[in-house]
Amino acid sequence: MWGSTVSTLKGMPVPMAAAGRVERRCAVGGDLTELRRDLVEELRRSLGFDYFAFLLTDPQSEVGSAPIAEVPSVPDLPRLIRLKYLTPVNRWTALTTPVALLRSGGDLARSLVWREWMAAYGIADVASVVFRDRYGCWGFLDLWRSGERPEFTAADAALLTAVAGLITTALRSGQAETFRARPPSAERSAPVVLMLSPQLDLLGQTPQTPDFLRTLVPPPLGRAPIPAGAYNVAAQLLAVEAGVDTHPAYARVHLAAGEWLTLRADRLGENIAVTMERTGPAERLDLFGLAFGLSTREAELLRQLAAGADTREAARALFVSEHTVQDHLKSIFAKTGLRTRPSLLSHAVGS
Repeated sequence: MWGSTVSTLKGMPVPMAAAGRVERRCAVGGDLTELRRDLVEELRRSLGFDYFAFLLTDPQSEVGSAPIAEVPSVPDLPRLIRLKYLTPVNRWTALTTPVALLRSGGDLARSLVWREWMAAYGIADVASVVFRDRYGCWGFLDLWRSGERPEFTAADAALLTAVAGLITTALRSGQAETFRARPPSAERSAPVVLMLSPQLDLLGQTPQTPDFLRTLVPPPLGRAPIPAGAYNVAAQLLAVEAGVDTHPAYARVHLAAGEWLTLRADRLGENIAVTMERTGPAERLDLFGLAFGLSTREAELLRQLAAGADTREAARALFVSEHTVQDHLKSIFAKTGLRTRPSLLSHAVGS
């Protein structure tokens, strides 16, 4: 698709060789952490920046999880997350275009996160990118320039805009791949809880939490993804309470081997309780349908099959013919690469 020459996007020059390298890396796919790290390095090579944060998001709640990042102060990360969620300026949930540049929009101090956190570290500009398609929001990326680096340019924004769709598709496909592994059988257990202060300080946890995390989080990944997800859902609750955003404070996070975890944040007195539990069948079905790009009708059929309907019952419930049900099912098989109803349902609902 991309040659080695320079093309234009809405009048802006786009380095086509750089866009081509991003496209080729996206086509390879693979582990989403490795993919994101490779994409960051390619963008660093093409654009130049000092720090970054690249998060996956729940496609429906748009709450972040599984971040990879390079930031000036790792110990201060919870405060950065809190301020990021409380900042309406260039918030990924509100962007009407894939890319927004902080400095080109006016005074940097209009941004809460810049005013109360980034300014102290000499951040001079931020390029924000959201990865969204018609199936949902799959991630967002912030690139930070500091010190004497020039601000991001319209040409920089044009490159990011040119590759945003490619990266979006790669992220969604990567989430779909997680469902190809059938999760291990496990009994449903009660949710475990982390308690956070309004400033996102960790205050405590239920006694079962450490064992629960050791069971669910694979040893190579350690426990790092869980606290990061907890901070994000808690920060989203604060954003909702502040009127900054209306998305619910929950996120579904993939762990490994087809296993998903749901995190939710709620007030418990003055503090914030983050509950964590295995993602239930209905929530998995929603994610499965979005990740594989199922149509509305195909997703409805999948829900009928998961509820135990046969072809005739599904046709009656959807007000279509049995032949149409079979056509929808063939399309689902083609999109997912699964070939039988039992296999489809076991991967989709995790049973």
